[in-house]
Amino acid sequence: MRAASLLAALGLWQLLTTLKVTLWLRFAQFPTVTEVAHTFAGRLGTGAYWQDLTDSLTRILTGFALAAVLGVVVGTAIARSPLASDLLSPVLEVLRPIPAIALVPVAILLFPSNEQGIVFITFTAAFFPVMVSTRHAVRALTPVWEEAVLTMGGGRWRVLGSVVLPGALPGILGGLSVGIGVSWICVISAEMISGAYGVGYRTWQDYTIVDYPGVFVGMTTIGLLGWLTSTAVELAGRRLTRWLPRTENTAPSAYLPGKGTP
Repeated sequence: MRAASLLAALGLWQLLTTLKVTLWLRFAQFPTVTEVAHTFAGRLGTGAYWQDLTDSLTRILTGFALAAVLGVVVGTAIARSPLASDLLSPVLEVLRPIPAIALVPVAILLFPSNEQGIVFITFTAAFFPVMVSTRHAVRALTPVWEEAVLTMGGGRWRVLGSVVLPGALPGILGGLSVGIGVSWICVISAEMISGAYGVGYRTWQDYTIVDYPGVFVGMTTIGLLGWLTSTAVELAGRRLTRWLPRTENTAPSAYLPGKGTP
């Protein structure tokens, strides 16, 4: 069914562009599926395409890895420590509504190279979804689990390692899934504005020279990369939460008394 839906969408695209349908929407200027596929096949054999792919992946993975670590640390600290919440929450809540792509001028001023600035924008885009999800997940934990560890002689670090992080893990993974998607949006936008290499930069260059099949090659590449990285995060999450009870559709089930605890 999934393959059929994808093929149907491609078939509709081919039909509308071949017939150059112009109603409320104009498909006369759109490249056909076959034109995009031909351009895509040609670019796969060039070194520039793979260089752009490598640059974009390096930027996204570096920024996302930093955001994942710091987002979990900061989110946990805010949820567990009133002092950390008082010191960090006001600043973060003011910064959080600012779109990461709006920080491009700030990145240009702060960092000596465009590369570092794009990584910073990618990091900012992913940090807030991870931080907020971690904060909510930690605050939602059942207090009785922590009390049980303390009763058996466990200390603060034991509570953190045995209760807080494992219990909040499903929520953290949700934030990571959102963060990787937002990161792709912002890294491509940053590459279009200030990059010298990368998939976003190449897509914008194709647009400026009116190479529309090339634009759609870039869009397709971005979609595939986003899908692959999101799938990787989801698969890693399933592996890390193997201990959770599963329903028939493999989704984590809610905790039920007598059915085991996370």
